[in-house]
Amino acid sequence: MNLSLLVLFPVAWMAPLVRAGLLPIFGMSEISVLSGLTSLWETDRFLASVVALFALLAPLVKTICLAMIHFGRLSPRALPVLGWMGKLAMADVFLIALYITVIKSLGVGRVETAWGLYMFTACIFLSLWISLWTKGKFDAGAVGCAPARSRQG
Repeated sequence: MNLSLLVLFPVAWMAPLVRAGLLPIFGMSEISVLSGLTSLWETDRFLASVVALFALLAPLVKTICLAMIHFGRLSPRALPVLGWMGKLAMADVFLIALYITVIKSLGVGRVETAWGLYMFTACIFLSLWISLWTKGKFDAGAVGCAPARSRQG
């Protein structure tokens, strides 16, 4: 299930998060994580880099590191750091929701949530759940195909 996120995250990044239009007479344009990052890169490269770090890089690194833990290639001591990475990725979903709320309250344009927002949110929640499940399994003694490790020296 964890490795499926390596496919699902990129799909969510390309999927439309919101449909936005200035006025009802103009068409609606779809905004994805990648199109938003491209637009942001043109105006504020630092902010675009921060968003890319938390929306793109952090979830991928976390997913890969969790897989490495499951296959016994990385110590479970990395789990607290991976938990924080997941929480920072969840901050992106919060910010998108906040932006939608602000734009809707201005009353100037129209904003509709699209399926990509739900998919991106589901990927983040699935990643968080896998982290908690992994932590619980290591606290209980073993995970998947990784052998339980003894702390005896």
